[in-house]
Amino acid sequence: MQEENIMNILIIGATGGTGRELTKQALEQGHNVTAFVRKPSKVTIEHENLTVVKGNVLDYGTIDSAVQGKDAVFSALGHKKWVIKTSVLSKGTENIITAMEKHDVKRFICETSLGVGNSRGRLGLYYTLFVIPFIIYFYFKDKERQEEFIRKSSLAWTIVRPGRLTNGPKRTLYRHGHNVGSRISTVKISRPSVAEFMLKQLADSSYLCKTPGVAY
Repeated sequence: MQEENIMNILIIGATGGTGRELTKQALEQGHNVTAFVRKPSKVTIEHENLTVVKGNVLDYGTIDSAVQGKDAVFSALGHKKWVIKTSVLSKGTENIITAMEKHDVKRFICETSLGVGNSRGRLGLYYTLFVIPFIIYFYFKDKERQEEFIRKSSLAWTIVRPGRLTNGPKRTLYRHGHNVGSRISTVKISRPSVAEFMLKQLADSSYLCKTPGVAY
């Protein structure tokens, strides 16, 4: 990678499935990476261009200091789905946006999910009629609020909506765009492939202020 293309990026949720892949692939591409995590001991990657920062998205002070001086911020936030009510994603994202606007960091690339917003129904019948309404209803409601905060911000954002995530290998051939998904079957994609697509957005403005789905 040419030196002028190297960026200082912040990855929030760097110990999650997608976050780990974002960290690994960003370092492979030569970027300077700051991994923002609640438990630094869970970061198993060691690299001269990696900085690990302990913090919590619900603690604005830790977000504020981590965002400063970055060229782009990635969010792969997640939390336990077996909850009655939650606002971790939306409140955390609100803090991220506030810090980015304060420090004039414009590029924000955030992972949510197919089935959110105008992609509702595109995760297949099983998720649409059973999993989302009966098992992860509040989790998806929080994703809806999360996306709303992003859309209302002044940032140069991209919301990436993957199908059901798997731990399979990275594949470079996948579908992406606004008609991705299925009303019938559950579409899937591996976390490494999602990370690759998210990192591609650093050099591609095709989905600026848009919400592409991504799946095999």
